[in-house]
Amino acid sequence: MDRREDNDQDPEEDHMTGSLDTPLRPDAFALTDEQKIEGIEYHFKEIMQLLGLDLEDDSLKGTPRRVAKMYVKEIFDGLKPENRPAARLFENRYGYRQMLVERDITLYSSCEHHFVPIIGKAHVAYIPNEHVIGLSKLNRIVQYFGRRPQVQERLTRQIAQELRDVLKTENVAVLIEADHLCVMSRGVNDVSSSTITSEYSGLFEQEAYRLEFMQAIRHNKS
Repeated sequence: MDRREDNDQDPEEDHMTGSLDTPLRPDAFALTDEQKIEGIEYHFKEIMQLLGLDLEDDSLKGTPRRVAKMYVKEIFDGLKPENRPAARLFENRYGYRQMLVERDITLYSSCEHHFVPIIGKAHVAYIPNEHVIGLSKLNRIVQYFGRRPQVQERLTRQIAQELRDVLKTENVAVLIEADHLCVMSRGVNDVSSSTITSEYSGLFEQEAYRLEFMQAIRHNKS
């Protein structure tokens, strides 16, 4: 039997997630945003030149600066602790003790293996105790952890852990459905597959609660 190794297989694509924390150096926040932008601009210009692109062209000459600002100010701004959403809780004066589901939260992230987009939807749920959280904060928590280099498994667990910490309850569910451009636009070039990850804790570890959650997020809006 021919047991040759596939030399085109990237070893990092085994998706070993490691720690729940995003891997950061101890000096990750030593530079200001502007210093980071200037450094990324310089190095991205080098990349473009190595690719043979003409940086004197009107369409390209501003690209290194645009990419640098996009990295620091937009798609990777979830790396900065000061951007963590402030958790404003409200007293559960209504005594609501049933499942609260926020579904179809738009998710944009970036694959940390190839720095290309991960695009999908996040569905989150919790069963409140003494407090509830503003609905928009659920979206912001998803966005915050999405705006950093990620693997979907870690992203799912980070969102779930943040909800448990903020809401002071173990009764949390998170499910993410996403398309990975590292699969769609390179490698196997598979545009039809998607990736689903989930994290259940507390009451959601029971089948009845998981089933109710799944029925809620699959319900036809029309």
